[in-house]
Amino acid sequence: MSNVTAAPTGLAALTPGTWTVDTGHSTIGFVVRHLVVAKVRGQFTDFTGTLTIADNPLESKVEATVNASSIDTRDEGRDGHLKGGDFFAVDQFPQWTLVSTGIEAKGGTHYVLHADLTIKGITKSVDFALEFDGVAVDPWNNTKAGFTAETEISRKDFGLEWNVALEAGGFVVGDSVKITLEIEALRA
Repeated sequence: MSNVTAAPTGLAALTPGTWTVDTGHSTIGFVVRHLVVAKVRGQFTDFTGTLTIADNPLESKVEATVNASSIDTRDEGRDGHLKGGDFFAVDQFPQWTLVSTGIEAKGGTHYVLHADLTIKGITKSVDFALEFDGVAVDPWNNTKAGFTAETEISRKDFGLEWNVALEAGGFVVGDSVKITLEIEALRA
């Protein structure tokens, strides 16, 4: 008979305490339809985040802040338009926030992250499909954890309503925005 104990799986593999988002190894990205036939991808390059892992990992908390002016769609003109009053109004609403309201197990490494997302001063409840990618120790003896989270929102729900109708039907910018978070967190 062996005294070997199985390693914890899923979120139970996380050491309770504070973890911070490693922004150099994380991405906050999005995809939106353009001209009905194409997709535009972008990301935000200035953000922070903290994960407070509880003894019961389903009671953990996530808080993140995004600097809205850090948008990067690889087109300076488009980025400038997005920062202005037609879209983000970054002078008036410089930061967006995400605050978790709960975590629900879905089996294995899959969860649902329930959160309040605030964009342009409007807060809505959103659900992210969350996958826990595991824990690893890097060559410098730092403990890291990886997560992937995805959701889809209506940009109009957050006051991002600018658009132009196309002669052939449809609009310049789609309403549905897919948000993908690729997060690497560092145990503090």
